Amino acid sequence: MNRRYALGVIGAAAVAGGAFTLTNRTGGLPELGAAYAAGAEADTSGVLEMTMGAVDAPITLVEYASFTCPHCANFHNGPLKQLKADYIETGKVRFIYRDVYFDRFGLWASMIARCDPNRFFGISDLLYNDQKSWIGSGDPSEIAENLRKVGRIAGLTNEQLETCLSDNDNAKALVAWYEENSTRDEVTSTPTLIIDGDKHSNMTYAELQTLLDKKLGTE
Repeated sequence: MNRRYALGVIGAAAVAGGAFTLTNRTGGLPELGAAYAAGAEADTSGVLEMTMGAVDAPITLVEYASFTCPHCANFHNGPLKQLKADYIETGKVRFIYRDVYFDRFGLWASMIARCDPNRFFGISDLLYNDQKSWIGSGDPSEIAENLRKVGRIAGLTNEQLETCLSDNDNAKALVAWYEENSTRDEVTSTPTLIIDGDKHSNMTYAELQTLLDKKLGTE
């Protein structure tokens, strides 16, 4: 069973059980299955694209990733840093990050990262750099508190954190937005890279560099 199909099963079960509330016993944080089930009713117009680089860059690279995906952490802690220095900051690539939600912890992490859009990529770096630590034992209460700590390290206040984490409408919108994007682009694994409309699976930086240089005509 692939992970997106599994998420659909969770959503269907939530509908069947009448579980339209997003809150659970973990400090009132959103539950992914219920958010998924309610997604059809969600307004996604307020969800922001998280981007880096020049709007008029010759290449647009979209990454689909999950904050709980180890391969995504490897990409962010390695190839993406090189990509940023060589292509994004030099005006060659516009980078777009799109969330994938395979579990409630990834949703919570996204809600922390998106709490202040100006801090998104900085918080993302913290989440990916320390992924193993904040996921820890897998205990939901512990993970929720670890995510709050990440947010505080990034400069978010306790009030901001609780407001963002308890925003059920935003949780529904994010999950619906993820589903719209992943269905359109046929995303079934992470990280997935969409480069000027062409889909690619995870790759080394050398492979990515060769592909980008070919598109730029500088190989």
